[in-house]
Amino acid sequence: MALQLYAHPFSSYSQKVLIALYENGTPFEWRELSPEHPEAIGEWLSMWPVKRFPLLVDDGRMVAEASTIIEYLGLHHPGPVRLLPEDPREALEVRAMDRFFDNYIATPQQKVVFDAIRPQGTQDAHGVKEAREMLDAAYGWLDRSMAGREWATGERFTLADCGAAPFLFYADWTHPIDPAFANVIAYRKRLLARPSFARAVDEARLYRPLFPLGAPDRD
Repeated sequence: MALQLYAHPFSSYSQKVLIALYENGTPFEWRELSPEHPEAIGEWLSMWPVKRFPLLVDDGRMVAEASTIIEYLGLHHPGPVRLLPEDPREALEVRAMDRFFDNYIATPQQKVVFDAIRPQGTQDAHGVKEAREMLDAAYGWLDRSMAGREWATGERFTLADCGAAPFLFYADWTHPIDPAFANVIAYRKRLLARPSFARAVDEARLYRPLFPLGAPDRD
């Protein structure tokens, strides 16, 4: 049975897994979680009632959480692009950067977006202010870290870059990266040029009107 991916093309965490699949040309069956595919939604909820995606199913085995899915693919469906180094010290650095992008780019970015769709009168202005401050701090740290680097941890494209691509993509829409952070801007451009991410971006263009803050006319 082919791998099944329960996900949505416009979801940043779904794109994180899609990049890994596309990097290695791994075949899979799309189970799109959208109103047009209620049967996929029903299957997904029956397996994972916490209602989070992406979710990978491999011959009946369920694997949740994007980073875990990517590591699982590397172990059970490896391809030519190794996304987690074999050396444990190098792998630790990749995992650390992966957590940085999850916790300090994706999480505050989503805080701002989700606040925009909360019912009138329930917005959290203080929380949004803190999220934007976190993004500025994260951009600054990342700018220093990316000096002299092509990818998140050096010369090789890894798991960390799979997350950095969609998270920085949407973060710049939500809270624009200051032009002073030239290393971050250049890194984001390299990620957009990576064929695996470019494919994910193109597949999601149809859904840009769904972006609550208004998708900019670029990228």
